[in-house]
Amino acid sequence: MKHVQKSVLLWYSPREMYALVTGVEDYPKFLPWCDRAEVVQSHNDGVTARLHLGIAGVKHAFTTRNVNVTNESVTMSLVDGPFSHLAGVWRFVPLQKPGQTGADTQDLGDAPACKIEFSLSYAFSSRPLELVVSPVFDRIANTFVDAFVKRAEQVYGPR
Repeated sequence: MKHVQKSVLLWYSPREMYALVTGVEDYPKFLPWCDRAEVVQSHNDGVTARLHLGIAGVKHAFTTRNVNVTNESVTMSLVDGPFSHLAGVWRFVPLQKPGQTGADTQDLGDAPACKIEFSLSYAFSSRPLELVVSPVFDRIANTFVDAFVKRAEQVYGPR
C-alpha cells in the first residue's frame, strides 16, 4: 500500500479551500489528468463522486464516497475503481493572525489563513494494473495539493 501525506500553510481561509476541494465538477478545469468529474449522488453529509483519469495514454475512472464537514474536512473512501483500497482525508485547520483569538473571528471558516493537511492511502486491485496505472497515479497523488494551491491563486488571487 502507498501513502501520501502533505501539508501546507496558506493565506486562504478554510472556507475558500473547502469550496475548491468540494467543487468536484470543476476539477477538469485545473487538474490536467482529470478528463471528467461528476457527482453521482448527493447525501446529507457529502457526495459520491466519480473521477475519470486520462494521462499518458492511461484511462481509468474511480468513485469515492466523500463525507464532508463544512469548512473543516473531506473524508474519501473507495466505492469502485482500479483500487483494492483507497482512503483519504483533507483537513482545513484555521490559522489566526498573531495575537488574534478564536473569539475575534465569528466563524473559524473565515480565518485569514489555514493549514491544509492531506493524506491518501491506496493500493491497486491487481499487479498488472499496478504496473500500468501506479506510475501515473503516484504522480497525480504527489501533486494533488499543489494543484489546489494553484487553483486558489487563480480563483481568489495571489496572497
